[in-house]
Amino acid sequence: MEPTIDQLKAFFDFCVRASNLFRDIALVRYDERTGRIVILIGETIQVEILNNGEKIIR
Repeated sequence: MEPTIDQLKAFFDFCVRASNLFRDIALVRYDERTGRIVILIGETIQVEILNNGEKIIR
């Protein structure tokens, strides 16, 4: 299983925005079980990108 085009576009956009705010991207992982991209920014911000490109920020 691979990320969808919508996920990759959302991932790129989010990483550019985070780096423009000088935030460290600590971890990036593609979870094959759920089909989600998970990003950890700093120590507190977790982002999940769903198959359709929707972002869940916690």
